[in-house]
Amino acid sequence: MISLLRGTIVEIGLRSVIIDVHGVGYKVALTDDAIHTVKNDQEITVWTHMAVRENSQDLYGFLSKKERDFFELLITVSGIGPKTALNILSLVSSDTLANAIRTGSTAHLIKVSGIGRKTAEKIVLDLKEKIIGYSGGEELSAGMSSDADAIEALKALGYEAGDAREALKKVATQKGIGGKEITDIGAKVKAALKVLN
Repeated sequence: MISLLRGTIVEIGLRSVIIDVHGVGYKVALTDDAIHTVKNDQEITVWTHMAVRENSQDLYGFLSKKERDFFELLITVSGIGPKTALNILSLVSSDTLANAIRTGSTAHLIKVSGIGRKTAEKIVLDLKEKIIGYSGGEELSAGMSSDADAIEALKALGYEAGDAREALKKVATQKGIGGKEITDIGAKVKAALKVLN
């Protein structure tokens, strides 16, 4: 199995890249966030998962081992294939999703196309015990639900979800009154609007 690739990006598609590794081009599916951060002729290292089926062999790539490991946890859930797992991780970060599962929240999962409430609850139930050892993002638990609400508010104002998410990432690095992290939804939306305008 191919677990890691290091090479040069020679082509970028909508949801995949072709990585030249010593003269061999590997087509690797990436999350939306990863696609937007890479460039042609860039040296890249991706942690991969190879999905072998009767009529295909697909590579799914991640910029961190932690994200790849979380992807592999997601596909252990019955009914969640690699494409659905990649769609989930394109919509929400693995840290945020891990915290959602820990708290029993299905809000992030329901927003993914093709995932209904029952499937979202199944993912949370199946993975709650498995992610105990998953490290990352404990500090996000307080701001997680407010981020989802802030994204919805920004979408209602006419902004794209991806733009809203990027603006909120920048807001997360800012400090509010008294040097504390901005956690109030209204304050997050106001701060994000300043970034977007």
